[in-house]
Amino acid sequence: MSTFLGMPATPPRSPYGTGHLRGDQTFPEAARTELRNGQLRRNLGRATRTIRAKRLDVTAELPDWEQLRDAGAAIKTDTMNRLPELLEQLERKVTEHGGTVHWARDGVEANEIVARLVRNTGSDEVIKVKSMATQEIGLNEHLESVGITPYETDLAELIVQLSHDRPSHILVPAIHRNRDEIREIFLKEIPGVDPRLDNAPAHLAAAARVHLREKFMTTKVAVSGANFAVAETGTLCVVESEGNGRMCLTMPDTLITVMGIEKILPRHQDLEVFLQLLPRSSTGERMNPYTSMWTGVTPGDGPRDFHLVLLDNGRTAALADRIGREALNCIRCSACLNVCPVYERTGGHSYGSTYPGPIGAVLTPQLAGMHEARNDPNSSLPYASSLCGACFDACPVKIDIPSLLVELRHQNTERAGTTAEKLAMKAAATVMSGPGLFTAAQKAAGLGRVIAGRDGKISRLPPPFNGWSDSRDTQAPPPHTFRAWLASDEAAATLRAAADEGVRHRAATRPDRTEDTPLEGK
Repeated sequence: MSTFLGMPATPPRSPYGTGHLRGDQTFPEAARTELRNGQLRRNLGRATRTIRAKRLDVTAELPDWEQLRDAGAAIKTDTMNRLPELLEQLERKVTEHGGTVHWARDGVEANEIVARLVRNTGSDEVIKVKSMATQEIGLNEHLESVGITPYETDLAELIVQLSHDRPSHILVPAIHRNRDEIREIFLKEIPGVDPRLDNAPAHLAAAARVHLREKFMTTKVAVSGANFAVAETGTLCVVESEGNGRMCLTMPDTLITVMGIEKILPRHQDLEVFLQLLPRSSTGERMNPYTSMWTGVTPGDGPRDFHLVLLDNGRTAALADRIGREALNCIRCSACLNVCPVYERTGGHSYGSTYPGPIGAVLTPQLAGMHEARNDPNSSLPYASSLCGACFDACPVKIDIPSLLVELRHQNTERAGTTAEKLAMKAAATVMSGPGLFTAAQKAAGLGRVIAGRDGKISRLPPPFNGWSDSRDTQAPPPHTFRAWLASDEAAATLRAAADEGVRHRAATRPDRTEDTPLEGK
């Protein structure tokens, strides 16, 4: 009788063609279009510079900021190591306090669960708190397809929804829009808005408040995300700046929270660390204006029915990656976006995913894969970085994003098969394996001076090296190789002069010693 149970299967990633974890174009193609948008670049540059400056000011106030970062990283690493048991503990605690927990292996299941729960209430409308998880799975589109109207209540998310646009930033989804554009969107899309509305921020916010107030008062179902969930108590936490979250979490009869399984924390005390790290890293504030926490259902206070949907959607696949699992430590603060020179110039839409910027270039391939179709756009995301390391320095939980990007590039190269780059590297290895071939190659490379410009740089290389010169210049080869120079009279004279200078320098700095003085004890 055989006891073979089969080989363990690789955990599934987010299903291809669902949600918003894959664009229609590769990053270079999409970025080329966005770079032509001068208004976008001005908006992004102004916004990211402002947020960067605020973040540096408030983090510099804390003498233990680096210790807080270390603590945050340690807690998240411990959480990922114990994720299954913590999730089961969370389920028990939420259930004990009157909530209902649903498990969704992917976005398709999560969408179906939420739609079913809304229909069971008899409502055909929901109000929503800003939630990256619901954007990731395309919940709004699914609800609309089954006759349920979602209303975004976060101001920036409302702007994106009314303009039929896509978010371009983790924290500030409408960062690519300026006040004049927002005014035009409101005039066109909000029923009954005052036609004399100007572009003053206070007046724009007031127009949105009037539009949303009725929805807060009459809609019976709310959908939220969660910044954190505490396994120890079953408590969930949402932080926000406008008060719309507090309205959505307390006024409706039914609250449905969709949360990625990586958002869990082991203990309530751990919030002490993350409620200091998150606001300072995201908005440059000492604390969030609104921090809402709830544990299940409380009779006579808040929603009478609470549902928690725990979303996998590729997270278990990321957890199975020995190196890449570190990306799940992300707390969605967007600090890496605000310091990234690539994001600042190309914007979030170039990444084609709900998660843009450096962390998106790591997290998106982990959740949705890079090789799910021929010429998968996600395979270009690990290359959307200069590897300058600014993201690592800014990350409040010390995710080594540059190293993760290099690892994903390695994985992509391993899966790519035979390419021009691989053939070139194989040829280079052959040349460098013997002194004769290497010397001949050095002499041949000298011919590159012929195609160099007057500035001594080669701006265009022939195939297959033209990919390199598409984005950078190459210095022309020198007139002589180092070995040829070293054997010349010029090199001999230079080395003699350097030796004489060394003798004079030693004599000047140590006048009590001469060159023929024996060394003591030698």
